[in-house]
Amino acid sequence: MSNKGVFMLRKLSLLIYFFLPIICLGAGGGHGGGYHLDGSLANMGIIWVVPFAGILLSIAIFPLVLPDFWHHNFGKISLFWASILIIPFVIKEGIGVTLYELLHVGLLEYVPFIILLYALFTISGGVRLTGALVGTPIVNLAIILIGTFLASWMGTTGAAMLLIRPLINANKHRKNIVHIIVFFIFLVANIGGSLTPLGDPPLFLGFLKGVDFFWTTTAMFVPMLIMIIALSIIFYFLDSYYLKKENIKVETPQEKLKLGIEGVFNLGLIVGVIGAVLISGFWKPHISFEVYSGVHLELQNLTRDILLLILTYISWTYTPQQIRKDNEYTWFPIIEVAKLFAGIFVTIIPAIAILKAGTNGALAGIINAVSSDNGPVNIMYFWYTGVLSSFLDNAPTYLVFFNTAGGDPITLMGELKNTLLAISAGAVFMGANTYIGNAPNFMVKSIAESSGVEMPSFFGYLFKWSIPFLVPLFIIVSWIFFA
Repeated sequence: MSNKGVFMLRKLSLLIYFFLPIICLGAGGGHGGGYHLDGSLANMGIIWVVPFAGILLSIAIFPLVLPDFWHHNFGKISLFWASILIIPFVIKEGIGVTLYELLHVGLLEYVPFIILLYALFTISGGVRLTGALVGTPIVNLAIILIGTFLASWMGTTGAAMLLIRPLINANKHRKNIVHIIVFFIFLVANIGGSLTPLGDPPLFLGFLKGVDFFWTTTAMFVPMLIMIIALSIIFYFLDSYYLKKENIKVETPQEKLKLGIEGVFNLGLIVGVIGAVLISGFWKPHISFEVYSGVHLELQNLTRDILLLILTYISWTYTPQQIRKDNEYTWFPIIEVAKLFAGIFVTIIPAIAILKAGTNGALAGIINAVSSDNGPVNIMYFWYTGVLSSFLDNAPTYLVFFNTAGGDPITLMGELKNTLLAISAGAVFMGANTYIGNAPNFMVKSIAESSGVEMPSFFGYLFKWSIPFLVPLFIIVSWIFFA
């Protein structure tokens, strides 16, 4: 391993275990049933969401207004907003609740999240498509559709990380490729993950709660198909328009038939990643280690994370570095995601607690809006789950509304199947609305920018792309299935 590689791995490892020093403080307090944050209006007003709003606005504004400052200081800005929450949080809730919440989000959510991204980023970076793949509208659409199909079986993150570099390389000759990356985010990084619990984290949580593995395959197929067909048609004509506008003569070289794959053993490692994730879902040894009161590290999850790190090490060690060099592989995208999402995971704590408080919380209006005297209001379940999943972590948002709808998987797959469909579709589809709506969105953006593509800002993406192209389709889907 090169010295640079060793340095970056060490740096990322330190980042992954950002929360571990807190363990040293909290390990001795582990007695009793744990701490529980009261998200009711009596205890927690909407002002506690300000740090989360602050980090979102920072992500949206700083790259646009002060790009150089942001590039060199985004980690410090993330830490600033996390501190803005933690300091008054300690004063109000006490050290016990604060430690519990930080350890819970850090060890049970953030660390597994970043380890999975780290593994997929490293392993997929060792796969290179060779040959002269030329980015014509039909070729670009084919790559996106292949990724869309793969997303349900290897996860949106896995499919996105595997195919984003070949897509960018195929369009090196193009002047306008932002739309290509955007539609890749729409379809591969989000909508493509609709058919199995492997596709997207909220569906996996539903599976862990008792939803049948193939329920989403049948229930989500038609809504997903409508979205895919509509977006594919729009993309093909849009890409054809931009290619014609550029007036570039696309020459297909003779090497076009000499397509191949370098670092092919990494594809086997990706299968290993899928297997490691499945282990944590199916294997239940009922063995856990208490880190702090109420914070337990379960053996199956520790096993998964260790396996992921081993697979990552194998990929980095045994993949020829020339492959990564040809892929223009850099560590910046994963470092950026790790630092920013560390702040997001911390500042999101009050928002999730308020939502969990239901009708007793500051967001009671949202909870009340999804129910009526006649039962669940499915169209509201779709839109509220979706909109909140665009800005909050879609996995806990899915769980909040899953439990609001009763939380019984048998009932939700039976007489309330449209309600579960609304929750599932909202969480998965609308993750495409913003860069932070789903983890691979930000990864794809960062990789594209590292390759020289000038991606739109946070608001630019939202107002120029997702609202005009996605929201009308969401309206159609909600009218057909949930009205």
